[in-house]
Amino acid sequence: MLAALPLVAGIAFAQETKQDVTGMEQQRNIEQGAFGTLPDGSEVALYTLTNAQGARLSVTPYGGIIVALEVPDAEGEFEDVVLGFDRLEGYLSETYRQANPYFGALIGRYGNRIAGGKFSLDGKVHTLPTNDGDNHLHGGDRGFDRRLWKAETVEDERGVGLILTLTSPDGDQGYPGELQARVRYTLSDDNAVIVDYEATSDATTPVNLTQHSYFNLDGVTGERADGDDILDHRLTINADAFTPVDEGLIPTGELRSVAQTPFDFRKPTAIGERIEADNTQLARGKGYDHNFVLDRDGLDENELVTAARLEAEHSGRVMEVLTTEPGLQFYSGNFLDGSLTGKGGTTYGHRFGLALETQHFPDSPNQPDFPSTLLQPGETYQSQTRYVFSTNSTTGESETTSN
Repeated sequence: MLAALPLVAGIAFAQETKQDVTGMEQQRNIEQGAFGTLPDGSEVALYTLTNAQGARLSVTPYGGIIVALEVPDAEGEFEDVVLGFDRLEGYLSETYRQANPYFGALIGRYGNRIAGGKFSLDGKVHTLPTNDGDNHLHGGDRGFDRRLWKAETVEDERGVGLILTLTSPDGDQGYPGELQARVRYTLSDDNAVIVDYEATSDATTPVNLTQHSYFNLDGVTGERADGDDILDHRLTINADAFTPVDEGLIPTGELRSVAQTPFDFRKPTAIGERIEADNTQLARGKGYDHNFVLDRDGLDENELVTAARLEAEHSGRVMEVLTTEPGLQFYSGNFLDGSLTGKGGTTYGHRFGLALETQHFPDSPNQPDFPSTLLQPGETYQSQTRYVFSTNSTTGESETTSN
């Protein structure tokens, strides 16, 4: 059973004390502080979770945004590795909203695109906002990334965490049914960020929740971050196929082999090695912005598979992504253009960060051959993704793990 901690502003909740590998005492900790105020006067908090190794995860209930994530490099130096802003105002600014990068946010009801902002269900056509050209993207004009979730802190054998809950009413952004969403972030003592998603609905509705953090494993503030991009990060994706897209970035329905294409990341490959190749799919995405079909042979839908591994040359940091989802959207930060200034005054230039979004496939409500995203009344949507951090000096081979 989850042990809930009281929410009292300005108080740090000290948890279990452990010894790290250097013999120094580290203490689990949860802190709550002010992060800003919404236009309607609602106060927004920031929760900072610290594990027994000294890693820190900062989350705000506004949008369920991961604001900061500090993990060690190969020399043991802690740096923030996710893009974002120092204060809430950054996420509310007109410049940010026009750019719409979804830094660190929880995405729902439906992550990725739905063609034409429409889908048919039981003979009825449901119309959604078209906020990406002619298409619906990431839940619409006011998706879950722009909602204030309810928050509850937790601590148990898995680590320190934050539970976020949200009610999405029937008809919200055009989706049928009242949806109850629950997301738990956990920072474990072995430097893993675990994201557990759950949802129920009183009517059949498509659901595809995901997390939209942008990562730069060399750090997003400080001297090394100045002007740096992620093109020298080495990426491995456990996928033999991807879903090619049309000009509007909607999947064509084909599952295309990655073999002998710039989309073959089955072996560690620098992101910049082929990103400028003469390739129609790369041209349509302005780089990588595609869903990869994960190799889940022999696994059921509740088992984790290693989806991707990201390695940073300079810092030695490694991030492995494990998920119960069938797909992974790799987005190489193609539309970052230097117009946004983030934490510590860092300018977020072209391809300064990348996203690895675990998901069901884009446009699944209109693609009958794709895995279904329909949640039925009486059922519970469940999904888990883990971002596991280590360094090249300490990491070993990944293992497929049961949920």
